[in-house]
Amino acid sequence: MAIQQLTDEQIRTWTRAQKDEWWFKNVFRGDMPQLTLRSALTGFLLGAVLAATALYIGGKTGIGIGVGLTSVILSFALFRALHGAGLAKDYTILENNCTQSIATAAGYVVAPLYSSLAAYMLITGRIIPWWQMMIWMAVTSILGVLVAFPMKRRFINDEQLPFPEGRASGVVLDALYTGDAATGIYKARLLGAVAGFTALYQALVSDGWMKLLQFKILRMDQWAGMKEPWYFHERLDTYYYQAAVKAELWIPKILGTDFRVLGLRLTLDAAMIGVGGLMGIAVATSCLLGAFINFGILAPLMIQAGDIAPRVSPSGVVVPLGRAEIVNQWSLWWGVTMMVVGSLTSLLAKPELFTSLFKGKPKGAAAAVKGPDLLANIEVPLWVSYVGIPVFSLLGAWVTHLFFGVPMFLALVSLPLIFVLTIICANSMALTSWTPTGALSKITQFTMGAIDRSNPASNLLPAGMTSEIASNAANLLSDIKPGYMLGGKPRHQVIGHVIGIFAGLAACVPLYFLLFLPADASGVRSTTTLVTEQFAMPAALQWKGVAELIAKGIQGLPQSAVVAMIVAALSAFAIEVARIVTKGRFPLSAVSIGLGVVLPPESVFAMWVGALLFWLMGLRNKKPGSSGHRFWVEGCESICAGLISGAALMGIGNAIVNVLLA
Repeated sequence: MAIQQLTDEQIRTWTRAQKDEWWFKNVFRGDMPQLTLRSALTGFLLGAVLAATALYIGGKTGIGIGVGLTSVILSFALFRALHGAGLAKDYTILENNCTQSIATAAGYVVAPLYSSLAAYMLITGRIIPWWQMMIWMAVTSILGVLVAFPMKRRFINDEQLPFPEGRASGVVLDALYTGDAATGIYKARLLGAVAGFTALYQALVSDGWMKLLQFKILRMDQWAGMKEPWYFHERLDTYYYQAAVKAELWIPKILGTDFRVLGLRLTLDAAMIGVGGLMGIAVATSCLLGAFINFGILAPLMIQAGDIAPRVSPSGVVVPLGRAEIVNQWSLWWGVTMMVVGSLTSLLAKPELFTSLFKGKPKGAAAAVKGPDLLANIEVPLWVSYVGIPVFSLLGAWVTHLFFGVPMFLALVSLPLIFVLTIICANSMALTSWTPTGALSKITQFTMGAIDRSNPASNLLPAGMTSEIASNAANLLSDIKPGYMLGGKPRHQVIGHVIGIFAGLAACVPLYFLLFLPADASGVRSTTTLVTEQFAMPAALQWKGVAELIAKGIQGLPQSAVVAMIVAALSAFAIEVARIVTKGRFPLSAVSIGLGVVLPPESVFAMWVGALLFWLMGLRNKKPGSSGHRFWVEGCESICAGLISGAALMGIGNAIVNVLLA
């Protein structure tokens, strides 16, 4: 069934009251279950699982992955199966939409854990207690929800802005429940099958799972005399290097630097292949270019020049060179410059994101007609925002001061800037489904840093608040869009979004300590475990780099790093201008090139392989209706979600097993 919508002429000329009346009479499904106990519980549990995968991928790539459509397909398939077995009533379309709101909120709330909060811990060496993490993230996330309330009626009810990502969820839901349900079942089965095979592969390459199976279940250490568990190597070139040691084979080097020191390894990482399939060939190729320039050309040159060298830690231990040292000592600076200049240039090139906030009613629009508010009982009352925003703003400033030492004055001064940037971010989401939280948070970071350069928390935490508040406000509005299209109650979706915030926090804060801050044999945790070969934490390194640049200036950097930053800034500006002039046809992205610098090159290559695979298969299977098109094109998101979730959940399980067996 086609989704009912107003014409462009009606949007332009009708008052909001007329639009609300039309929606109430033609679209609203007041008697259909929406926020039920089962939809809330399903969303909470599903959101917790999907948030865990988002944290895992965020730690590896610094990229926040959307989980909305994945939750829609899984919820549909689950309750369709339960209904077919006579165990439950079928899920309504609005229950599924509410579940999607909860799961999406859970997935996005974890971003500070691998960005601003992680950067704060890397700089200060202080581990933030779990309860402080939860309180700070909950307060800022709810503040984002409160900020979104007043914008909803303008952006969605009145201006009927597209919100492309939210609209896509609405179209998928409508197709599942009023069209061919077999399509949804097929995608769910595809996702499940890929996730199952990926999980099996991930178990075979995981030391913890193999130790559990071979030593604790099969007891092969006793009857077979095994000292170490056997498992496949995820790094495929390990087999070559093992043989090279024995047979004295050639070890690949660049300017005398071993490939392994540079991080140039060949890894079959299923999760990264899935991420590459979702990001597309253009973005993945830009990441690959950045990795190649840095690790294949610049890093070997800087090692030879002595600007990158082994160092001695404060404890007197010599820290050998490796990918992480290369990035921290030198590469981080030009990579961060590419990302910051590129994101700010692309943001400033969209003046409509700013000007549309202050535009009045279009010429020719009808005057407002006063009368009873038909939506008073289903919208969130505006007084909730008018009371809640001041209360939670003061609470947010106070906990930021109390937990992180940010001067109360600075925490309060940053709030007006945060709110302005949040409105811009929400407007961007409405028009493009792009949330420029990275660029906007850097505006806050540089502004607060200019006021107080001595305390890294003074720029990191207000910028983290910008990112979290803006993300939650923009994503709530995007979640409400499909509900508006399908006739749901906005109030229920808002409550669902808040439920999702707590689902994400409950699942991911404990998991964060397990994955990234594990205790040693004596029970002591250290921030030195945050950045590892497995989890590169590129987003945190970017935030850390900007904070250190603000605090120290460029005087302490090698001259070669300063030159590289200048070249990177000019290149990033030129690349983004080329993208603007060609209306997106220019294939490179400055932000993606910078991301390729801080990511492990083996992960970048795996992402590029995934993007290349789906791009080639899409070219070969262009014909709609064919089995290849159905699998590779229509099923792309399901396959990628299966690769990511199967690998991430099994990888998380492997970390848990290793802790239990330690």
